Amino acid sequence: MINFLIKKSFILFFIFFLSACSSIPKNASNSCSIFEEKYLWYKHAKKTEQKWGTPVYLQLAIIKTESSFNRFAKPPRQKLFKVVPYKRPSSSFGYSQAVKGTWKQYKEETGNKYATRTRFKDSVDFIGWYTNKTEKILKVSKKDAFKQYIAYHEGWGNYKNYKKNKKVINLAKRVEKQSNIYKQQLAECKNSLSTSKYIIF
Repeated sequence: MINFLIKKSFILFFIFFLSACSSIPKNASNSCSIFEEKYLWYKHAKKTEQKWGTPVYLQLAIIKTESSFNRFAKPPRQKLFKVVPYKRPSSSFGYSQAVKGTWKQYKEETGNKYATRTRFKDSVDFIGWYTNKTEKILKVSKKDAFKQYIAYHEGWGNYKNYKKNKKVINLAKRVEKQSNIYKQQLAECKNSLSTSKYIIF
């Protein structure tokens, strides 16, 4: 009987652990629902906003478009002859889909040497750092979700050529739309959100 209870407790703990570690919110289209479920995420996103000036709603919109909140997201593999799995088109990984080179630059410039692309806290800080540099380099406001995403996706060097890329323009429009939706939602639930309600690790 004792062994049965121990096994049952272990199974329940394991299920709870997996649930807690799952990165994808149940309702990723609603910012209030996201932060209600992932309460520490709000503290991390708000801290990024205060540090870099990047609105919380833009952080979420970029992550939703880039990885759909999947902490282990990677670009799909290319295929040879449309059948044989081949290499991935880039080293993009994690919530922010940052590539290795840019992630390395971020860590060196911020001193956040233990940052990892699978951690939400580091991912939103990376987005804040990147959008802040975009504002300095390209003079694009952090409140301009459309142009900020163009620079995020294409890089600072290729930004000027974005008008030739319809795919990127459509993605940027999606980010802009989602950003506005998140902004409206946050305005409705901001009074229930608190950065001092939970301990941050």
